[in-house]
Amino acid sequence: MYLKCLKLRQFRNYRDCLVNFEAPKTILVGNNAQGKSNLLEAVELLSTLKSHRSGRDREMVLEDASMGQIQALLERAYGSVELGLTLRSQGRRTVALNRESLRRQLDFLGILNAVQFSSLDLDLVRGSPERRRNWLDSILTQLEPIYAYILQQYNQVLRQRNALLKTIRKQEEERTPEGVISKQPQTELALWDAQLATAGSRVTRRRARVLQRLAPLAQSWHSSISGKTELLEVTYAPNVNLEKDDPEAVQQAFLDKLHHRRFPEQRQGITLVGPHRDDVEFTINQTPARSYGSQGQQRTLVLALKLAELKLIEEVVGEPPLLLLDDVLAELDPNRQNQLLDAIQDRFQTLITTTHLGAFDAQWLNSSQILSVQAGQIHTLA
Repeated sequence: MYLKCLKLRQFRNYRDCLVNFEAPKTILVGNNAQGKSNLLEAVELLSTLKSHRSGRDREMVLEDASMGQIQALLERAYGSVELGLTLRSQGRRTVALNRESLRRQLDFLGILNAVQFSSLDLDLVRGSPERRRNWLDSILTQLEPIYAYILQQYNQVLRQRNALLKTIRKQEEERTPEGVISKQPQTELALWDAQLATAGSRVTRRRARVLQRLAPLAQSWHSSISGKTELLEVTYAPNVNLEKDDPEAVQQAFLDKLHHRRFPEQRQGITLVGPHRDDVEFTINQTPARSYGSQGQQRTLVLALKLAELKLIEEVVGEPPLLLLDDVLAELDPNRQNQLLDAIQDRFQTLITTTHLGAFDAQWLNSSQILSVQAGQIHTLA
């Protein structure tokens, strides 16, 4: 797939901007806070309908404007596709495909596939489990758009169940020695248990399957980048044991653990069982990567994960996704830069942000379109 052009209106610091992409690699150069990352964020939104930088649409709309728009022309193997996303300071966002409004945002997902790599991705190694869960969910959403709906269903059940647990805890706290607690919340809790187990098992099983495919790809890339001196292992650590990929078996494991954790959950007023407590573990030479030492080794790990993402999406979708590199090349030494360059070549359209061109060797510069970004304005340099 190839992103031919991107138009931004009242998005972030762009009042009205049109960018035509004329080379497999585009370098966006400029000082900090000029809008380079905003452009990559726009592509990310078209890909996943999410931004890793903001959770609120009003923060992405130009100040004093009521709405912002992102439009793109994408070339796929089956033909050209027009994408449109309208964000509002107040009210719901809307999406359009080939200028036709879509009732379901789910139908917008999976059309533009992209892998983003930024300095924030080091949090994949040393950050919280939530960061790793979000990373895994983002991959799944691109490979299997229905997963966004499955995850939404699970989170709705989780919120309802947490609200009920808080009610039960409050009843327990207010009960006098002679008081009798109502059985109704306990009956209702059993119903939410069943729904949590059903929705949660769908999330858990899909996460396990995608990581099973991603792990060997990452291991191979990591071995290559490290000169075969380090062995990477990527392991799914589900909150509920996953002995086999069987819906009934996983649901029963959920229910068994919910029964086992019943009293701690009611005492704390929160759900302690489910994929919202999953993690992904990285080990290098059998040592947890979080405590493995240098940032260089952690960067190698994250680079291997991102290259594995590219390969997996290409295998599943049948077309190479876009690669978004947000101010990350300066943090890679020449060896890792060359590994990245060799991996992507001209096969993956790549958008790269940087504050200076000195971080690039002649190979990068000669094969790239170079754009200058200043205060929401974009000009061609080469």
